[in-house]
Amino acid sequence: MLGIDKVRELTQQILGMSHADQTEVVFTGTDSALTRFANSQIHQNVAETNTDVRIRVVYGKKIGVASSNDLEPEALKRTLDTARAIAQLQRENPDFQSLPAPQPAQTVQAFVERTANYSPEQRAQIVNVFCKKAKAKNVVAAGAFSTTAFEIAAANSLGVFAYHPGTVADLNTVMMADTGSGYAAHTSADASTINPDALADEAIDKALKSRNPQTIEPGEYTVLLEEHAVEDILNFSAFLAFSALAVQEERSFMKGKLGERVMGENVTLWDDGTASDLIALPFDFEGVPRQKVMLIEDGIARGVVYDTLTAQREGKTSTGHSLPAPNSMGPMAMHLQMAAGNTPKRELIKNVARGIWVTRFWYTRPVHPLKLLITGMTRDGTFLIENGEVTRPLKNLRFTTSYLDALNHVRAISRETKLAYNDWSNASRRMPALLIDGFRFTGVTQ
Repeated sequence: MLGIDKVRELTQQILGMSHADQTEVVFTGTDSALTRFANSQIHQNVAETNTDVRIRVVYGKKIGVASSNDLEPEALKRTLDTARAIAQLQRENPDFQSLPAPQPAQTVQAFVERTANYSPEQRAQIVNVFCKKAKAKNVVAAGAFSTTAFEIAAANSLGVFAYHPGTVADLNTVMMADTGSGYAAHTSADASTINPDALADEAIDKALKSRNPQTIEPGEYTVLLEEHAVEDILNFSAFLAFSALAVQEERSFMKGKLGERVMGENVTLWDDGTASDLIALPFDFEGVPRQKVMLIEDGIARGVVYDTLTAQREGKTSTGHSLPAPNSMGPMAMHLQMAAGNTPKRELIKNVARGIWVTRFWYTRPVHPLKLLITGMTRDGTFLIENGEVTRPLKNLRFTTSYLDALNHVRAISRETKLAYNDWSNASRRMPALLIDGFRFTGVTQ
């Protein structure tokens, strides 16, 4: 971690070397460590300290981007020259008007010193709880526990400079019984919030209860989707529907629907990068402050997220949702939340005559983006619900259903929510469990 003063000096050094019409520098620094365990023992400890300097230069409407993790002056000059050479070979982007001008960004406290200083021994102590409990119950523990400290800064030649440090502790486990498995996970900016006993018990209990699974005929069922299954719904909604670029390219169901009901009236979704109960990042990769954007309010389509380019196409202002350049995906809702309900999670199935309990989804893929039609598998705990009780384990099922239809048939929402984090995309989600009618399963495993 370089700290704000050194990062500011570095970005100003690069901006001072550039002769482009406009220049942008995005700096990312990470100190991350990971402990992996399998067969109820630790098998890997790794740590990485890295930086990334991404330079975007603009000559008229020609844009070039280059990046490097070498911070030596000659390397930075070489990266800047590469970006310039790329720009000169590009076609003009007729939609480009300008990089963003400076705007005041909200400061969010998201850096936890004890997470940044978490040691391999501390991670091992947590993992040891999982392994001991697994051996005591004759199941096998596997999983990963990572702790990360990061700093992100965005600066440009128009005067933008934004800096934010943060931390993430992310732990997940799969407990394997002879013919069943169970999953549990926890994410927080503060590693001290991890309760290894509760997480291990949750995954072990599910693994033991899912042994000797039985087959059920495919078809439409009422489902209890636990939070990590709902996370998949939020991920695909953000990726396929809530981006201004998806709307402009007419591949989002939100196209022409603002102000209209598109989901059940009990569904409210919004994106807020400054929320303290997520892994906050108060500005985007152009240094634009993130706005809280109401996407779906009581089932009614209210908005989508914009970066500078998609906003300028419509004569609007960016909502602060750009990804790092170059970016063909457009803006992204990276801090998506779903409003909780009033029903305790365990009571959601009380009035279900026959349904299916799903712990999480796996290997999900889009089939028809405009319909949010997705296919994938259940995993790590699928159970039959009969007369308000979980009665027996089921073999994993393939589903092929529209997440948009699913969000139109939400019967009940849990009052509890969970935080999830994707270290590949840096996106965080907070979501409740959902009871949904008419969820379509199209196949079973043997």
